[in-house]
Amino acid sequence: MKKLFITLLVALSLIITSNAQDYKTSLGLRGGLPFGITVKHFLNEHNALEGILATRWSGFVVTGLYEFERWTGEYPGLNWYFGAGAHLGTWNQGYNPNIGESYSGIVIGVDGVIGLEYTFDEIPLNLSLDLLPSLNLIGYTGWGGINGALSIRYVF
Repeated sequence: MKKLFITLLVALSLIITSNAQDYKTSLGLRGGLPFGITVKHFLNEHNALEGILATRWSGFVVTGLYEFERWTGEYPGLNWYFGAGAHLGTWNQGYNPNIGESYSGIVIGVDGVIGLEYTFDEIPLNLSLDLLPSLNLIGYTGWGGINGALSIRYVF
């Protein structure tokens, strides 16, 4: 499945051109914690919604974020962003020696995000590097850590 997605991503990037400043939606892979699929859609020039469907602790997590994006002022295509959102998922982690216990069930919490994003002019490709701190409110409650990832997305 991953090979098919990457092949389609490369094929589409060779066929379609896109202006880095005018994209509305991007879709791709998120490599890091949590690992999964990411989609980002701009509501206007500076505000975007990002959705992440990811795997974590032998389960899955869906995260929704509202982001504010700003130009760095230095390089075209390089922006920084910050925002907040929430996550919902299920865990089946078994015994975790780091916390000294196990948990299986639903997890609901809040998230923050801060990151850098670069969109290429020549090809419809977007790279982002972010930090995603989380706090679990229901289920396994407590600090969820500061997760981070590199995302590569196809720009529509």
